[in-house]
Amino acid sequence: MKSVRSQLLAGLLVGLGVVSIVAGYGIFRSALEEANELFDYELRSVSVSLPQSLSYASITNAEPYDIDRIGDDRVEIQVWDGGGKLAYYSHSGSPLPRRGPGFHDIEVAERHFRVFGVEQASRFVQVGQPVSVRDELALQVASRTLWPLLGIVPLEIALVLLVVRRALRPIQRLSTSLAARSLETLTPVNLVDGVPTEIAPLVVALNDLLTRLARAVHAQRVFIADAAHELRTPLTALKLQIQVARRENQSVETGPLLQKLEERTNRAIHLVQQLLSLAREDANTRNGRSPADLTRLASRVVADLSVLAEEKGVDLGLERVPIDVASDSLYVAGDETSLKSMLTNLVDNAIRYTPRGGRVDVRLVIARDTVDVEVIDTGPGIPAMELDRVRDRFYRAGNTSGTGSGLGLAIAVKVATKCHAELLIRNRQNRTGLSVAVVGLKLVGNVNRDVANGT
Repeated sequence: MKSVRSQLLAGLLVGLGVVSIVAGYGIFRSALEEANELFDYELRSVSVSLPQSLSYASITNAEPYDIDRIGDDRVEIQVWDGGGKLAYYSHSGSPLPRRGPGFHDIEVAERHFRVFGVEQASRFVQVGQPVSVRDELALQVASRTLWPLLGIVPLEIALVLLVVRRALRPIQRLSTSLAARSLETLTPVNLVDGVPTEIAPLVVALNDLLTRLARAVHAQRVFIADAAHELRTPLTALKLQIQVARRENQSVETGPLLQKLEERTNRAIHLVQQLLSLAREDANTRNGRSPADLTRLASRVVADLSVLAEEKGVDLGLERVPIDVASDSLYVAGDETSLKSMLTNLVDNAIRYTPRGGRVDVRLVIARDTVDVEVIDTGPGIPAMELDRVRDRFYRAGNTSGTGSGLGLAIAVKVATKCHAELLIRNRQNRTGLSVAVVGLKLVGNVNRDVANGT
């Protein structure tokens, strides 16, 4: 995935580097041209200002002259008399070849020289100078100019980083705002926070998509709620009619048939109730303002489902860990109706899938600032490959039987998410059975201070 930030930084920094190199080369060329003009003027001045007393005899008295150790003003002077004989040479080494009047560039022993010749009365004067002297001077002049430029480069890089970061800050805020939203939040994105003009069309299109998606989700929720509500009344009436028919007609032929019909009707009623609960949780996206007493809710759910547990011969119990806490109440952040629906679904599922003679334990595990709810049964468990899929709506594990609708865990997941908790599903290690835990319910209220402190 390409990053706009990386592309901007790479483009600007590479462009800045190329511009700096071109500017440095231009400064060097300019300094070299100025040095050439200066040294050409020097060669011309030396050649026209030589005295007429120079002679060939001066060559034998000349000291050895190392061109590599002389200063920037080093020159080689050669004088030829009117007969073309070398009358004077300022160096003891090999003389430079004679050229015509004016400026010339020559190469001697892989060294480049710039020479200037002038025809005078009864003699020809030629003054030469190594080209390396000019290059050294140009490099010195250019370096004096480039050092301040190189010192500015880090400041330019820092300025580029700051400008890019500041320009992309609205996009980062927009990304953070979208990432922090919950799945149920479909409100349009606010454009007041200085969204750049280039990003505004994207935000407008996103808001339009969110609006249309919100309408579609709302229509779906309304349909599910209306359908479930409309189905509940005729199904309840049908169940009453079946019960009346069973009381009035107890024949061998119709008894099993009416019993199966009643079981199917009970299953349909349970499905409708689950759909209503799911529709309510989908529509209710905010937590209750007042905290809910988890201990009271758990006790009420266990009491309500104790009849179902007795019918199946399942031992149902409620336990607090640790038990020696100062307060019996455990107030947690969450909607009371939603929490009760979650507990009811978890305990009801455990009872339904636990065989006769089994056991279901509801445990409230109290930590410093949180409380966990664990529902542990002795049922068949869930295959490891299906532990994640059972969270999906209408999905039931392949090894289960009974009259479940496949919505209980989906409702529990939604409620746990709304309460900023996590639903963990795992098989028991020491024996067969399933453990479903809602982890991280936040303890709130003054009544929980002693609990949080462990006193």
